[in-house]
Amino acid sequence: MSAITWNNGQLITMGQGDTATCTGGLNQGQIYGLFFYNYAENDADTNVVITGNNSLPPVTITVPGTTSNQGLAAVCFVSGDDTSTIAAAILNGSPGASIQAFIGSVKMPLDPTGINNVLLPLDGKPHSFTKFTRYAAVPASHWYAAQITSNINAFVSVQFTENTATLFCVNAPANGLGNAVQYYGNTVQPKVSIKNNAYQSITWNLSGNGSQTVWINADSVQNSQQATISVQSLTELFS
Repeated sequence: MSAITWNNGQLITMGQGDTATCTGGLNQGQIYGLFFYNYAENDADTNVVITGNNSLPPVTITVPGTTSNQGLAAVCFVSGDDTSTIAAAILNGSPGASIQAFIGSVKMPLDPTGINNVLLPLDGKPHSFTKFTRYAAVPASHWYAAQITSNINAFVSVQFTENTATLFCVNAPANGLGNAVQYYGNTVQPKVSIKNNAYQSITWNLSGNGSQTVWINADSVQNSQQATISVQSLTELFS
């Protein structure tokens, strides 16, 4: 059992009985995603309990079982309007549990060690994801067209702005993502959109305003290798 300081939202590894706490690190007006990957060498699901503001009930998220660290992430969304502190715990009674986790947003992780933290060129060309990829860009104040493509079932990526998040799932399963997506607090769920597409790509438009947008993939090593994202300025079409 250990207490992990998670104030920078950095990539950590947790086991049975461990608690990771980010104290006072969540800003009002911002949406965060807690990303959890099953790192165990067994195929058992692992429950992670999320707590924060004492006036709000805990939330339990199920991280899908896998072997060889190959599974997709589970994501719990939280708003800084509900709590400035957030904690994740793996309870005793989870023998062999091993979870990798980090906090993603336009702000976090502040310590990107172990994260592929890079700028996304807004050039309309496809750019590859790898595991733990965090793409960031500052779109100008006009419209852009974006696309995510993957030939893998249920490839998941999350787009963050200051106060919204959008989860994109291509080749989406008919029954959705189930317990792998959860929400902590009262105000976060209306600010999170989930867009599923049964096909191998999904496209959408976004309007820049001079503030940062972040894209984080929430899938496994093998699923990320064939996935790409592209963002193109629509003003180029008229110039």
